[in-house]
Amino acid sequence: MTATLRNLEGQDDATILREIQSALNGLKFGSVEITVHNGQVVQIERKEKFRLQQSGSKNA
Repeated sequence: MTATLRNLEGQDDATILREIQSALNGLKFGSVEITVHNGQVVQIERKEKFRLQQSGSKNA
């Protein structure tokens, strides 16, 4: 897992929404968690799940 630090000072709502949209982009299975402190978005975390299945497997 990697973390990227970004300066939040002066970020407007549009910038934060673009970051959230970026986290959602291409996500098929998983979640996006937004952490807020004192009314400010301070962290956006993306968790992606990959399910591996053998070809010809009939297990659901």
